Amino acid sequence: MLKYWLWLTELTGLTNQTRLALLRHFPSPEDVYYADPEEVLLTEGITRQQAALLKNKDLSTADRILADCQRLNIRILTLQDAAYPGRLKNIYDPPCLLYVQGRLPVFDEEVAVAVVGTRDCTPYGVTCAEKLGYGLTRGGAVVVTGLAKGIDAAATRGALRAGGVTAAVVGNGLDVLYPPESRYLYEDVAAAGAILSEYPPGTEPAGWHFPVRNRILSGLCLATLVVEAPERSGALITAGTALEQGREVFAVPGPIDAPTSVGCNRLIRDGAGLVSEAWDLLQEYEARFPDKLRPEESRHQPSILGYQARQKTEPRPVPPSVSLSHNDLSLTDDQITLLKALPEEEPMLVDDLIELTDLPTRRVLSALTVLEIEHLIEQHSGKRYTRAVTLTE
Repeated sequence: MLKYWLWLTELTGLTNQTRLALLRHFPSPEDVYYADPEEVLLTEGITRQQAALLKNKDLSTADRILADCQRLNIRILTLQDAAYPGRLKNIYDPPCLLYVQGRLPVFDEEVAVAVVGTRDCTPYGVTCAEKLGYGLTRGGAVVVTGLAKGIDAAATRGALRAGGVTAAVVGNGLDVLYPPESRYLYEDVAAAGAILSEYPPGTEPAGWHFPVRNRILSGLCLATLVVEAPERSGALITAGTALEQGREVFAVPGPIDAPTSVGCNRLIRDGAGLVSEAWDLLQEYEARFPDKLRPEESRHQPSILGYQARQKTEPRPVPPSVSLSHNDLSLTDDQITLLKALPEEEPMLVDDLIELTDLPTRRVLSALTVLEIEHLIEQHSGKRYTRAVTLTE
């Protein structure tokens, strides 16, 4: 039963390796729960101090987590479930269970690529991450990120624009939005694929969660792509973990004098695959997945991506459809700013709109609601928007 899995994973003081050892010795967590203390001590590597922790038989935390998951529509996937990804199960330290929101891809049948990089990225990094996220997805891969700001968010936006399946692994409970500005990315990824975590609902992010989370990120994937990383970066930890797991590592080259590219350039020097377009990576798996990968599609790019989109301050010329007078409609400055920023054809994510206009999230959401009520903008799937009218000054 799930409550015994939750009891075992939430026992304070046990390491994941100890839990895995218990699961190798006993058929299930329920058997661990009811096991004789002397039998527990026969578990390989367990100490008397660790065995004593199992005397805590309180199931109230497990019951609370089960209730939270049911309320939040979160699925719990255990190490013994058939749907648990085989790639992840075979790493040195797989999580005993995963919390899943959305529809979990069948990772073992997919060319899953972890795309990682620094939070403090440059415009070059943003452009590369979005283009590669888009190209990988169009080419048939499943892009997996950590949903952090910076490179992760940019790669996720690119993947979502391509319209394929994407996934994310976070270092907090699935009901805790971190970072807060990624709220709509959370919703979009859950709609397009799945968000995973080994932490129960209500768990706030902590610094040590993210290096631990990285083993899941790389473990689900065939390859890890580092887009932009300085000399000391969590992305390099993920790359190192991927190599330990026997996975391929790729990197995007950057200017030799750019601090944010030092990590990537060194990875390439040390043998990582160089990536300048999505097919540079995908071609390595074409023989294994001939029916999945699409080389021509991987090279297609939308008209506006990355830094180009963020530098666009004026709406591009559009055929006249509806003329507006700002004074007649009594539009606020925020509403006018959003109308000018929104394109007519390529739907724009709310996160992109916030970043482009530099307006606070609360004001953007409020202005979008009014503009939609007035039929001045159109909402598309995944909280994407286009302008529905032509503006005249």
